[in-house]
Amino acid sequence: MIIATNVSKRFSKLQVLDNISLACNVGECISLIGPNGSGKTTLIKCILGMVMPDSGFITFNGKNILHDWNFRSQIGYMPQIGRYPDNMTIGNLLSMMKDIRNHHGELDEDLVFAFELNSMLQKKMRTLSGGTRQKVSAALAFLFNPNVLILDEPTAGLDPVATEILKEKIIKEKQKGKLIFITSHVLSELDDLVTQVVFMQEGKLVFHKSIEDLREYTGELKLNKAIAKIMVKQTV
Repeated sequence: MIIATNVSKRFSKLQVLDNISLACNVGECISLIGPNGSGKTTLIKCILGMVMPDSGFITFNGKNILHDWNFRSQIGYMPQIGRYPDNMTIGNLLSMMKDIRNHHGELDEDLVFAFELNSMLQKKMRTLSGGTRQKVSAALAFLFNPNVLILDEPTAGLDPVATEILKEKIIKEKQKGKLIFITSHVLSELDDLVTQVVFMQEGKLVFHKSIEDLREYTGELKLNKAIAKIMVKQTV
């Protein structure tokens, strides 16, 4: 569904992405992992069409995204930090997004109700806690029933109950055959979710493995221990 071919990006003297090739298919939940500065966010922005690669290209369902911007309507994006107009209410924001998207299909408001956002529609964004803003971002990402979900640190700031609600929703969407990307520094939260792991470091793709292959390769069942073992091997 999404294929990156020899994608490179440089900002001034810094090589942020270095010849990245990656194929991601429907029905996969892919964890994009790597230390800060590894290029994860830039790769996500390239997939979203927010950053143009210096070389290489990205296709969505076989079409180069540079020639078909309509692909964005099939993606739900949850940023690590959602920034919204302070004076807008939650209800205003949801209504505005519905108007902008002009979506004709069925809306997915599961998280609006699961997070009880429907009971605080009159609250202004500037009054919300970080966790509630994160809930709004999650609800917006799923709202238009997209085929692809890109979730950047989705559980950051969420309490344990909200985290479990979001994880259950991710699993439900994965079972529908959607393609899901997740970046997270809390690897223990990904064990029940991911089917594949992409590990990046210093702008390079270090490996792309299924969770089964990764566990077999490292002998570890837990994702955080498996990643730690691979990183140790690389430094030896």
